[in-house]
Amino acid sequence: MVPWGGLSCCLSAAALYLLGRSSGRDAEVLKTVTRVNQLKELAQLLDLESKMIPIIVTISGRVGSETPINCQHSGLRGVIVEETAEQHFLKHNDAGSWIQDSALMLSMCKEVPWYLDDGTGRVYVVGARGAAGFALTVGSEVFEESGRSIVRGTLDYLQGLKMLGVKRIEQVLPTGSSLTVVGEVRFTYGPS
Repeated sequence: MVPWGGLSCCLSAAALYLLGRSSGRDAEVLKTVTRVNQLKELAQLLDLESKMIPIIVTISGRVGSETPINCQHSGLRGVIVEETAEQHFLKHNDAGSWIQDSALMLSMCKEVPWYLDDGTGRVYVVGARGAAGFALTVGSEVFEESGRSIVRGTLDYLQGLKMLGVKRIEQVLPTGSSLTVVGEVRFTYGPS
């Protein structure tokens, strides 16, 4: 007879041990990251450590852009804007009851060149959307009910659908918001 309880306990302990080692390695890597207190220090750091590639740093500042996006629904100005629209409806199933469902109608993302500014300098940020832990702020979330007409209601009913409306969500990285970034520094010459 195999002691399954003991075996599963040992396997769980091994998995937790490996997970802990992985997290420990991540913590050790983060300890080696260079903290840049003022963005003007970044150019000096690049001169000193240009032979060490890549250079991983932590920088903080306020989000800015020369060409921010004006959000349609929230009125905010941002550098990254994601818009989604979902059609919500009830559908008639085989058992004769109505089940709520939705379908994605629109998923769009806009991004303009943007930077962090701490008052001493600017650093342009590239590739933030793919970063771990990066999340946008919900700028606007609106539900627009479907208009009702006798003809539309009859057609929907015959198809086994009842249209409820459209949910629109606008997520944004607003200009002026404070942000801290951990990432690789690459030196590029900007416009003179």
